Amino acid sequence: MAVAEESHFGRAAARLGMAQPPLSQRIQRLERELGVRLFERTSRQVTITKAGTLLLVEARELLARSESLMAAARRIRDGESGLLRAGLSPDIAGETVAALVADFQQRHAGLELELHELSTAQQLARFASHDLDVGLIHHPCDVSGLELGPVLRRELGVLLPRDTAAAEFDEVPLASLAGYDLILFPRAGAPVLYDDLLTTCARNGYTPTAVRHGQGASFVRGLVLSAKAVALSTRDAQPADTGHRDPDLVWRPLAGAPLAWRHSAAWPRGHGDAAVSAFAEAATRALRTTAGAIDDTPSRPLHLRPAVEYWL
Repeated sequence: MAVAEESHFGRAAARLGMAQPPLSQRIQRLERELGVRLFERTSRQVTITKAGTLLLVEARELLARSESLMAAARRIRDGESGLLRAGLSPDIAGETVAALVADFQQRHAGLELELHELSTAQQLARFASHDLDVGLIHHPCDVSGLELGPVLRRELGVLLPRDTAAAEFDEVPLASLAGYDLILFPRAGAPVLYDDLLTTCARNGYTPTAVRHGQGASFVRGLVLSAKAVALSTRDAQPADTGHRDPDLVWRPLAGAPLAWRHSAAWPRGHGDAAVSAFAEAATRALRTTAGAIDDTPSRPLHLRPAVEYWL
């Protein structure tokens, strides 16, 4: 392009910041590679050939695409463009999801966010297979090979039939739930958390008569109403107060706040680029503002427990 526009090797070399002989050699090498003559040379001037004129259009397009490619790479590097594959656990309320997405898009409009509803176990598996870039996981779990954002805590309460004795408490002691089944997410979704919840229940005087599995709000509601069962959930997971209370169910906090969801953003170690950081920050802000999550410094390590401890 420079030689064609200047019609002079000396001026083109000066424009490109190089010596004239290497430029002449590169033009000759390009002509050999393309199999056509690009310029007619005399001692006084350089004239572009017909073939060179035709290929000059293609050359300009290639250079423009090259510059566009480099600009896109810089945006991806800086977290401004590209695709980010992210996972969220099923218990994250819709209001939190909406706040996270809005925050992320406002700050990083050029970056496409591909959200997947995945349990902690599924997220860990996808990290290992390189099919997920970042996620919001439950603790405790195996975090080897991962980097983590701040750990946030959401207190768990209990969803129970309105006409039960325990519903009369402002804060429900776990021991008062004796005789009720417990509805939990399937153990495969977060096995260490599952065992940790049952261990804590047992230590606080509540060993469920049976554990039933369910996650969908309507399904869980049906089990609570029909199976003499209770479910654990956070306050933000309950429908917003519109003046129409559920006539059959009530949510109460647990006395002493013994149970909680603990979350943090997580991503494979060494892959925390700007896009991942943007998601982690948006998720943390959304949990704090919509779900009442607070920073958590656990009194004990979030370690992996023996799977049968809650039976002891």
